[in-house]
Parts: sequence; C-alpha cells; structure tokens
Amino acid sequence: MVIFMALMWVMDQLLPVFKQPWAWHERVALGVFTLAMLLVVAGIISFRLARTTVDPTQPEKATAVVTTGVYCLTRNPMYLGFLLVLLAFVVKLANPITLIMLPLFIGYMNQFQIKPEEQALTELFGQAYEDYLKKVRRWV
Repeated sequence: MVIFMALMWVMDQLLPVFKQPWAWHERVALGVFTLAMLLVVAGIISFRLARTTVDPTQPEKATAVVTTGVYCLTRNPMYLGFLLVLLAFVVKLANPITLIMLPLFIGYMNQFQIKPEEQALTELFGQAYEDYLKKVRRWV
C-alpha cells in the first residue's frame, strides 16, 4: 500500500495539470480514511477474537476460518481498508489521474497476496474454507 501511495504522490507531482481541488476534498478524504481504519480494525478484532493469526505472510499459521463480524461481508476487510486508504489519498491529492493506481492495487493484491492466501487456507481448512469462498465475495 505504501508503495502505491508513493507512486500516487509521484504522479501527482509530475502531472499537476490534472489537479481538481474542491472545497471539501480534505474532509471527504478524512471520512474515507476513517472508514478504512474501521474496516482494518474490525478485521483485526475478528481475528483476535477467533485466536488466529493476523499475519498475512504466514497463512499456514491460521487456526480458524473467520466468518463472523466484518468477515461475513468481505473476505478481505483489511485489504479493502487499505484500498480505501488509497482512495482517501486520491481524494486528498485532488488529482483524478492517481485513480489509476486503485485497479492496479487490486490486481496486485489479487495475484500476489490474496490468491496465495486462499490456496494456503484451502489446503489447511478444506471444505469449510471452500464453502466460505462461495458465500462471501473477495472484496465486497
């Protein structure tokens, strides 16, 4: 996420002609950022309550399939929160050209983080996780 934010900032600096600030853009950015943090925290709390790992780099250490709380709405509330942090940054920058980074972030996360996690969790939890995959969407 930080790399994508840095790329967005570079784009903003290199392409200021696209800047479109408006009266409330910083307040809207703060609102979107707050929503993002609520999703991230809700995801962490759900994992902690289930006594399973929050570390996305070691899905094999998971001890439970978490399907309650925010996880009944999205399989990846923390990643969705990170996406909303990026959206908040787009709004803060007030440069619509930086929006291009959002689908790139989604593509990157799907390919290099989420798919490997899903594979590891399917191997670990089998049918229970496959059933969850069928019930709840990856992002929203």
